[in-house]
Amino acid sequence: MDANNGIYILDLNFLNEPFAIASFLIESEDGLILIESGPESTFSHLQQAIEYQGFDWRDVKHVLLTHIHFDHAGAAWKFALNGAKIYVHPIGLPHLNQPERLWNSAKMIYKENMDTLWGRMEAIEAEYLIPADDGDVIKIGGLEFKVLYTPGHAVHHNAYELNGAVFTGDVAGVKINNGPVVPPCPPPDIHIEGWKKSIQKIRDVQPRLLYLTHFGIIDEPDKHFDELEKILDDWASWIKPFFDAGISAEEILPQFIAYSQSQLLDGGVSKKDLQHYEYANPSFMSVYGLLRYWKLKTEGRFG
Repeated sequence: MDANNGIYILDLNFLNEPFAIASFLIESEDGLILIESGPESTFSHLQQAIEYQGFDWRDVKHVLLTHIHFDHAGAAWKFALNGAKIYVHPIGLPHLNQPERLWNSAKMIYKENMDTLWGRMEAIEAEYLIPADDGDVIKIGGLEFKVLYTPGHAVHHNAYELNGAVFTGDVAGVKINNGPVVPPCPPPDIHIEGWKKSIQKIRDVQPRLLYLTHFGIIDEPDKHFDELEKILDDWASWIKPFFDAGISAEEILPQFIAYSQSQLLDGGVSKKDLQHYEYANPSFMSVYGLLRYWKLKTEGRFG
């Protein structure tokens, strides 16, 4: 628990490993607030983590999602079945109401591993889905969350600011223990320039703390963002020659794993934590995502 802010950090033990996916629990006068539901595959861990803090998961009445990727939103439907309100950016909202396309698209990538990784995802009735758009203030039980629309990682990505703390989803990257920060770059929405604008938007609110879904608290936001922008440019630049040469993602992947893991090891990451980084930020997703970024950029689809 972060005693200064009344925020409980819940480790969801994704694939039975710590430090890969977090949810955040906050008490309010209108029931418990959860930020990020995690995937349905970790729902039992989430229940246990809530109970360990002395609460009942059925008292969660509000779930704020940074975006709809399974590791952040896959279990939200469980809370909606219990009557909780689910807050999400308007672009992502229809995909939670009708998740079939989202699920089928992911299944093409993860194939037989879908159930193990993500569990199930069921539709959330429209009455429980609340659009959360840029600049909105979500007032819940005496607390006020300011919505920051922060695309770049995903076009439907929000961050939420509460009393100087910002829940960043994936826009502030992945940082395990004291290792370096790295950018999660899955297809199809990676937009480097847009991502940097989102980072600046968070900088502009001058947060005291960042809460990363992957994983934990950052107490030096500007230093963290400086490092993230540097590695975001580094990875994008590293991929570019492969894209220009028409080399396939499958051929690039082993070289990218070697390159990125060398950076992590040089940054003091233990071999054990290399696996935690990989669970939180699969290498193959970043290869596919950055190749797509360069494709769209070359086609003039964005600046």
